[in-house]
Amino acid sequence: MRRSDPPDPSVDTDRSASGIRCPYCEGTNTNREHPKGPSLCRSMHFCHDCEEPFEALR
Repeated sequence: MRRSDPPDPSVDTDRSASGIRCPYCEGTNTNREHPKGPSLCRSMHFCHDCEEPFEALR
């Protein structure tokens, strides 16, 4: 039986957190790839300018 509950909001990947400064090239053409990173206080982002993934504090 499949659950009909709404999806878990902690894994929302609507990429609404865009524009975070890239630590490699300092560009702001970034998107959030995943709301959870290696720890609970970090999220994963991708920079379209230098094409590098990076972590940011949430």
